[in-house]
Amino acid sequence: MIKTDKNILSNYNFIDLFAGIGGFHLALKSFGANCVFASEWDKFASTTYYENFGIKPLGDITKINESEIPTHDILCGGFPCQAFSISGKQKGFEDTRGTLFFDIARIVNHHKPKVLFLENVKNLVKHENGKTLEIITNILKELDYEVFTKVLNSSNFGLPQNRERLYIIAFHKSIDSSKFSFPSPTNEPICLGKILENQPENAKVIDRDDIEIYKNYTVSSNLFSDIQLLNKPIQIGKVNKGGQGERIYHPLGHAITLSAHGGGVGSKTGLYLINDKIRKLSPRECARVQGFPESFILNSSDTQTYKQFGNSVSVNVLQHILFEIAKVLNANSKNLIQTTKLEYA
Repeated sequence: MIKTDKNILSNYNFIDLFAGIGGFHLALKSFGANCVFASEWDKFASTTYYENFGIKPLGDITKINESEIPTHDILCGGFPCQAFSISGKQKGFEDTRGTLFFDIARIVNHHKPKVLFLENVKNLVKHENGKTLEIITNILKELDYEVFTKVLNSSNFGLPQNRERLYIIAFHKSIDSSKFSFPSPTNEPICLGKILENQPENAKVIDRDDIEIYKNYTVSSNLFSDIQLLNKPIQIGKVNKGGQGERIYHPLGHAITLSAHGGGVGSKTGLYLINDKIRKLSPRECARVQGFPESFILNSSDTQTYKQFGNSVSVNVLQHILFEIAKVLNANSKNLIQTTKLEYA
């Protein structure tokens, strides 16, 4: 998580849909924004959210009437990727009934927030040959929003995790968003080794006969202090046949994408050669590679914690995007902000 020490969004309220454990909440709060509503159907994630923010998210958003949601300036959330069944006459967002994007659309149609800040898997760009994203974009335009989309990688924004995600930013047409642009990669040199715990007890160690460390791999220890850190995963071995969850990586590179599911002995976090042992990442290390602060309270269940961070968003990336959003909002309110550099914690 990036140190901001800024209140550039202190005059703005936001709602947190598909809230998970609060990655969006952390990012927006770091700029002073105020959460007025949260929704999350998973009871374990909801508990983690409450323990950290003192807000108990309401449940299934499909069962919450839009009129019951408080007025807000920013709507954010990482909604599931779903196909739309479009047939006959185009009916705008009504065509998305049965998908969770419909719930975003109906809330937007009712409240008309200034900004939508959405996150999804990279695959949404190609989902149904691009049709799904095209429908989403067109519906938001019909609802009077200017839409911006881009795939960004967490590895390029100060986090040692290869995580490509699609970000969708939409400004209501009452806002002049002509100068908005997604942040450029900062490419801060960082490696997984810099955020590891010292021999954590809850990081599974793998000890079996079919582990293979490649004899020809070379990784210079000088990379720890070298600006030429690779900022990507470095595979140095495998377990079994080397399928998904069976690849071994070096801590001088980046972690692979955290996942809520997945198979293999290294499922959810990947496997890493650390202090001459092959192990998974610990729950706290998963929090760190997603940009969550040390003060963040983890779920009491390690199983749930792995799932929660696999489903979560990378806070650093959100903060960089929010900084660009804030420029637009503050320019429109004639309260210009200084474009000072964000500082990494």
